[in-house]
Amino acid sequence: MAHVATPDGVKLFYEKTGQGLPVIFVHEFAGDLRSWAPQVRYFSRRYCCINFNARGFPPSDAPNEPKMYSQDLARDDILAVLDGLNIDKAHIVGLSMGGFATIHFGLNYPNRAISLVVAGAGYGAGEDAKARFEKETTEAADRMETETMAEFGKTYALGPTRVQFQNKDPLGWKEFETQLREHSSTGSANTMRGVQRRRPSLYDLEGRMKELTVPTLIINGDEDEPCLDVGLFMKRTIRSSALVLFPQTGHACNLEEPALFNHFCDDFFHQVETGQWRMRDPRSVTNGILSTMDD
Repeated sequence: MAHVATPDGVKLFYEKTGQGLPVIFVHEFAGDLRSWAPQVRYFSRRYCCINFNARGFPPSDAPNEPKMYSQDLARDDILAVLDGLNIDKAHIVGLSMGGFATIHFGLNYPNRAISLVVAGAGYGAGEDAKARFEKETTEAADRMETETMAEFGKTYALGPTRVQFQNKDPLGWKEFETQLREHSSTGSANTMRGVQRRRPSLYDLEGRMKELTVPTLIINGDEDEPCLDVGLFMKRTIRSSALVLFPQTGHACNLEEPALFNHFCDDFFHQVETGQWRMRDPRSVTNGILSTMDD
């Protein structure tokens, strides 16, 4: 098995497919590198696709110590993959937990990113949702350990932002649920406690986002309720961003709507690589339709 080592000694399992400019895929909490199969099959025809399992997701190492999991470490694990494979810059594509890691990567290592795709990122980011988010993540982590992922995964896969996938593509959803239930109970619980529960709110990053110039594509499903307001916030804050909403789509938008996801990423990559991706015209930042000045 192919692995890269992080500075703190964690081995990350990865797969590398295709040739060309590199694209790094960063998976969500309920997924793993297999979740990017529809994208790897498509983009590996023209790109070098690298998908890896986060720490806590075997065959990557799953440390028992909770201190080995954090948002900063998730961000830096992307860097470890780049460095381990001698890649200078790459398109970075992340979903949910991976989307959080992707935006943090772009803010901290902008010179290492050709572009950023931030999909389904936002759950628990608002101050009004913080208490509920901490309660839900604490309860979920406890249940992962007591029930094991083999059992708790059944419940997690039927969350309110997952039923859209089940309704559209029962076979695809079943594959997703099966893979989720194979995850490490300890690794998942530690990831939930260390990365998910303790990550900073995206709203706290507003000042830094205003300075971000890396081309950024934000993708959300229009029924992924916890992410909708955050997606608009990022669009309004990051001058180099665009926002896409997929209709009647929940959280796992790359699996629910793989053709749409691939299309928008492909067009985005092309615009970035040809120098056609533009910063937002400041004249458009207004609530009016005739004046560039807000009353």
